[in-house]
Amino acid sequence: MVTQDRLTAALLRRPEASILTPQPTSLLRVDGLSVSYGANEVVRNVGFELGRGKSLALIGESGSGKSTIARAVLRLLPSRGLATGQVEFGGQEILSLPERQFRPLRGRAIGFVPQDPGNSLNPVRTIGAQALEAAVLLDEPNKAIRKERILEVFAQVGLDHPQRACDSYPHQLSGGMLQRVLIGLAVLPRPSLLVADEPTSALDVTIQKRILDLLTKLQHELDISLLLITHDLAIAAERADSLVVLKDGVIQEAGSTAAVFSSPTSAYARKLHADVPALNPNRYARLRDPGFRLLKTGAGKVPKIEISAVTKTFSVDGRAITAVDGVSFSVPAGTTHALVGESGSGKTTTIRLLLGLDQPDSGKISVAGELLAGRSQESLRAVWRQLQFVYQNPFTSLDPTWTVEKLVREPLDRFKIGTREQRTERVREALANVGLAEHLLSRRPEALSGGQRQRVAIARALVLKPDVIVLDEPTSALDVSVQADIVEVLLSLQANLGLTYIFVSHDLALVRQLAHSVSVMHRGRVVEQGLVSDIFDNPQQPYTVSLLKSIPSGAAPISGASQPQPRRIVNQVQIA
Repeated sequence: MVTQDRLTAALLRRPEASILTPQPTSLLRVDGLSVSYGANEVVRNVGFELGRGKSLALIGESGSGKSTIARAVLRLLPSRGLATGQVEFGGQEILSLPERQFRPLRGRAIGFVPQDPGNSLNPVRTIGAQALEAAVLLDEPNKAIRKERILEVFAQVGLDHPQRACDSYPHQLSGGMLQRVLIGLAVLPRPSLLVADEPTSALDVTIQKRILDLLTKLQHELDISLLLITHDLAIAAERADSLVVLKDGVIQEAGSTAAVFSSPTSAYARKLHADVPALNPNRYARLRDPGFRLLKTGAGKVPKIEISAVTKTFSVDGRAITAVDGVSFSVPAGTTHALVGESGSGKTTTIRLLLGLDQPDSGKISVAGELLAGRSQESLRAVWRQLQFVYQNPFTSLDPTWTVEKLVREPLDRFKIGTREQRTERVREALANVGLAEHLLSRRPEALSGGQRQRVAIARALVLKPDVIVLDEPTSALDVSVQADIVEVLLSLQANLGLTYIFVSHDLALVRQLAHSVSVMHRGRVVEQGLVSDIFDNPQQPYTVSLLKSIPSGAAPISGASQPQPRRIVNQVQIA
């Protein structure tokens, strides 16, 4: 990793104590901050400093207290939340200020960029109408000038057509555009401090880089201090001058980015470092080796999955939109093939065609040598028994009223497999395969963690003992450490059971860790494909190069990235 040019002074570490280095130029100073909900203390004795024009990242998993700290600084804790300690902003203690005195600071001096733009904007009002509400913070009485300032800031954050964005409703803009809108509204009053809470967690890797580049650019141009909240150590290391690592509401480690990133001293920080895919591309090499051996010896055998020249067109507002255009790839049994690309690249449509949820306009799809087109519903059911699907979000894909036992057993009930006792045994076996204990059988999804829910979703797919599992962004909603656990479960199952995976993701660092082969999709076409090592080490297409360059700092260097070679397409991903 390239050492940061602008590093704050190292924060002195004292176990379970405030971590402070007094500086006259500090904008934000937190000392002895604790937050409780009733008898439950969720943040304990936290302290740090953020200098003017500098950036600091709060890092940790869900439940570590990082968002709670940000909301304490913003005075946005729920009514039952109690914050004690000191928070100084610009030399003024703000934690004890009456709300009436603090309110003028919120928005004007301290800006906030929330995590999910979809939940932060009113879906039935235009962007412009909501922007005018935010422009009240400018204290500019002239409405025409306020509109002009909105258009100026929208242009500054990279919206190509500011007026069109103002006239649009949230659903008419992409996720990246909506996040730019929120950033624009946050910096409109020119705050001194910008708090960004996981501002890119739901975005494609290239859009993520643009948003982070934008935040860095605005920080420098407007001399804004940035408090960045993230669970991704690679992003924090690339973007922040200093880091504070949190676990269970307690600081585990803090200091300059270079020091914490290159030589973490706490066990928890070292674990976070080990769990970041971009920093450890070969972590699961041993578990992937059986798949690579199959690729080398599998020439001439019938692929487990074969998609040949598949095309699918949809009609949208009277216009024909080609979502998938001549896509071809094959996947040998016991290996993982990844589909990567930005939103709108055709990944999801391709897997819907593979699963039989949509029918292609042309081309062929076969599973274990059997064509899917033209089959009866009953015949397709037999194929679906061998072809299972794991959804992206475990929080919405599981029925909240069902127990774990019922969720995992349902596929067995639907296919009428075995006796009641045999089904119960299969459920327990599936849970054991994903590392879940039997005492969870009676729990409902709300009583499970995010990682446990996704393990239940995988167990549900495994219980039929399928040959193929399609995984659609199965870890994107999970913390990096939970993600690492799920990846290890998937690769262990593949090594032990010979499963074949189709893995859909926009996280290229994770793809490098997990997959054997990859197809890079762009606007419905496969622009490049082959072995993961070949594509990552020697990309031939400019689009692939741009994707790989978007991986946060710490990823392996991209050989040949500066001078792309003539186009390379490998339609059949099999190595003799």
